[in-house]
Amino acid sequence: MAWLHVVAPRGATPTATSKCLCGRDRSAVGRAKVLALITDHEAHRDTCPLRTPQEGRAAA
Repeated sequence: MAWLHVVAPRGATPTATSKCLCGRDRSAVGRAKVLALITDHEAHRDTCPLRTPQEGRAAA
């Protein structure tokens, strides 16, 4: 459901894209931002509405 695509050629600036069927579409350029996006992508697994049942949840 979710894809993380990282490109890090030797000697070039790394880039990454995080996409999900729920509509998430984020990108990052630069080592620090790519690492942060990887962490955010992993956290998205626990919060994605397509992976987390919504029934029975209390309204905020």
